[in-house]
Amino acid sequence: MLYQIKDGTVSAGGTLILSHVDFEIRGNEKIAVVGSNGAGKTTLLRLIAGEIDLDRDDKRSGQGIASARKLTVGYLKQQAFTEKERTVEEELLKSCSWAEDDSLERFVYEREYEILFTRFGFSKGDKKRKLSEFSGGEQTKIALIGLLLQKPDILLLDEPTNHLDVHTIEWLEQYLQQYENPVVMVSHDRFFLDQTVSVVYELSGKKLTRYPGNYTHYREEKKKAIRLQTKAYERQQQEINRLNDLVERFKHKPNKAAFARAKKKAAERIQPVEKPQQDEAHIFTGSMEPAILGSKWVFEAEHLKIGYDRPITELSLRIKRGQKIGILGANGAGKSTFLKTVAGLIPKISGDYSLGNQITIGYFDQHSSELSSAKTVAEHFHDLFPSLTEKEVRSILGSYLFGGKEAGKRVDVLSGGEKARLVLMELLQSKPNFLILDEPTNHMDIRAKETLESAFTAYTGTILFVSHDRYFLNRVAESILLFEGSSVFYYPFGYEHYLERSRKAENGEGIAARIRAEEQALIAGMRAVPKAERHRLKEISTEEAYLDWKLGLVLEKLLPAKNRVEQLTGFMEELEREWLESEDFWQNRPWTEADRYEQLQKERDKAWEEWNQRCMEWYEAAYGEEMNEKSVE
Repeated sequence: MLYQIKDGTVSAGGTLILSHVDFEIRGNEKIAVVGSNGAGKTTLLRLIAGEIDLDRDDKRSGQGIASARKLTVGYLKQQAFTEKERTVEEELLKSCSWAEDDSLERFVYEREYEILFTRFGFSKGDKKRKLSEFSGGEQTKIALIGLLLQKPDILLLDEPTNHLDVHTIEWLEQYLQQYENPVVMVSHDRFFLDQTVSVVYELSGKKLTRYPGNYTHYREEKKKAIRLQTKAYERQQQEINRLNDLVERFKHKPNKAAFARAKKKAAERIQPVEKPQQDEAHIFTGSMEPAILGSKWVFEAEHLKIGYDRPITELSLRIKRGQKIGILGANGAGKSTFLKTVAGLIPKISGDYSLGNQITIGYFDQHSSELSSAKTVAEHFHDLFPSLTEKEVRSILGSYLFGGKEAGKRVDVLSGGEKARLVLMELLQSKPNFLILDEPTNHMDIRAKETLESAFTAYTGTILFVSHDRYFLNRVAESILLFEGSSVFYYPFGYEHYLERSRKAENGEGIAARIRAEEQALIAGMRAVPKAERHRLKEISTEEAYLDWKLGLVLEKLLPAKNRVEQLTGFMEELEREWLESEDFWQNRPWTEADRYEQLQKERDKAWEEWNQRCMEWYEAAYGEEMNEKSVE
């Protein structure tokens, strides 16, 4: 244990912020602190930094804060510097104890300083500029560089990804993964947290709850805990009601009075299970079907050139029913232009494209949410769907976080994110079979994003979308369309898989799964040819037999790997279920199977890596030859 807060309480201005919290840092853990705005996350960081103290509390046993040794703490704040007339070089070298000599240590320090400085998007010449000449966001980046150079015993980061572009964030993720000291961070970038942290502390109701794992694992565990606690609460309420009914039935009968008293005491002895707080986000559990199924091929394009005055890019592509495709690319690469062309809002430059039969489009961009109405949210929505009953309207609005007072708000006073959520709810309620979405979650808080992620995951139609929210992209997209230069590439797996393979490509390992969009269309077309037709050509039959043999060799290893992942996951879930339903859990006693669970988790992670590798082997066996032939041509 490196650092520990035990039974700590913090108040400010007579307001209780943290109440009897426990917090600890073990080894070089990377820790996220999450919670709603105003919950006290920054207060916790300031407490660890030593800027504020715990309240004096006579009920607390011990000193409240303990550490293994005297620690240095580095704290990245949103307001980075007070003395801004220094140059960047003066600021970054002030923490270097070798600044005045020509030692090897100074050389190593300055080399790392230059690497970090340029990685964060600055030029070498910027070192001579004064801090006052940089924007607030640039100053925050310089402050972060200074902290990374100092390597404090504990690094505290408050929204470290603000003002960083995607490439810099990805680099920072990899840097923090290898960072030798512990880090405690607050961030709204959920994908960043997924890539960097191994522990999540949730701050809710002035209390801290520790969850092992990254952000996604925390969300899954919290949902499970809520579900299990709800069942336990409901079972207990049924038992209390049963005992009370027996008391009421028999308390006036002389020969049953002792029995009634015994049941009353039994009810009083029950340790109450706290009623669980519901998750802030709404999670859709069923499927959301389009009103009309539509044709198998939703969209087809051949040598389609898109743009306004001149072509931006050209692509050939086929989109199949049910695909959920996320689009990536630099600003100006043609992402939004492509969406508008598909939706029929702007004309093509040249080439051919077509929508399938009975394809109904739901289109959203930032202009879609520019609503203006004096009606309430409930009135506005009911007018669009008059066949719905009042109860149905309220139920649907509640599912998209417009429950209670929110439904009575005037549309005019909604924030940009709330208006966008309202429009997206209307789109999903109209049940099109092809959603085209341009930055659907901009300006939304996390609970709104997670609600919509859940809705789009439950939706069984086709989705083509652009988003800069990498977590949203990772949760919704099942494949990626990459706009790069004047070319468009198709990647048949999700964002996290693409990111991992891209990193390997940077290290010279190649990214064989990435194929041009027109090659994907060609392959899809070849696969659509009936087998009977293909077997008329002897050479095709031989190729297919060879391919089946190659795939069979990979499948012999792939399927057992997949089964092993599922088996270990099942063991972990069963172990956890038993724990959450046990008396030890509700009495806050230590989990006797914690080590066993951790060992299973390590085995599952290792099995998942093997399964992931086998999947890539299968894909390269299936398509690698076709891709190589294309590259030769």
